[in-house]
Amino acid sequence: MVQLPGGKFMMGTDAPDGRDGEGPIHEVTVKPFAIDIFPVTNQDFREFVREKKYRTEAEMFGWSFVFEDFVSSELRNKATQQMEGTFPKGDRAEDGFHGVSPVNAFPPQNSYGIYDLMGNVWEWTASPYQAAGQDMRVLRGASWIDTIDGSANHRARVTTRMGNTPDSASDNLGFRCASGVGRLPGEL
Repeated sequence: MVQLPGGKFMMGTDAPDGRDGEGPIHEVTVKPFAIDIFPVTNQDFREFVREKKYRTEAEMFGWSFVFEDFVSSELRNKATQQMEGTFPKGDRAEDGFHGVSPVNAFPPQNSYGIYDLMGNVWEWTASPYQAAGQDMRVLRGASWIDTIDGSANHRARVTTRMGNTPDSASDNLGFRCASGVGRLPGEL
């Protein structure tokens, strides 16, 4: 984890194409915190599950994207046939990858050395998303199915955010660990 200083910053956008709570720009104050330099990968999570003998909710319901390599192709086909929605017509792999890229495939996107803050997977946050009558959390950063112009789904930019229910799962959702305490960059 890398320690980030607290302070005030301007969050959001005033762009006319802003949506899903991206704007208006407003001042936000955060306390110092630590955050992982990479999102948690499927391999990281798989190792955690095996070591701690953790049983995921997805396993309890019979399906998990994390464990799809352990599931028969018949079960995988049944589960994916039930998905609905409008999806991009194809992944052109313009970044060199089909779907999610390895977490260190591209250089850090900031001076703190934090990777993949935008465009690989939507990242869950602990922040509540204001929606009528539902428990939802903010997802931020867009994912591999989003584009710069938003023609495929959402606009891939740092202000992009949306809400989702905590029980949602997809191959374009992820998370990274954060804490109120961490090591300074020189201690890593």
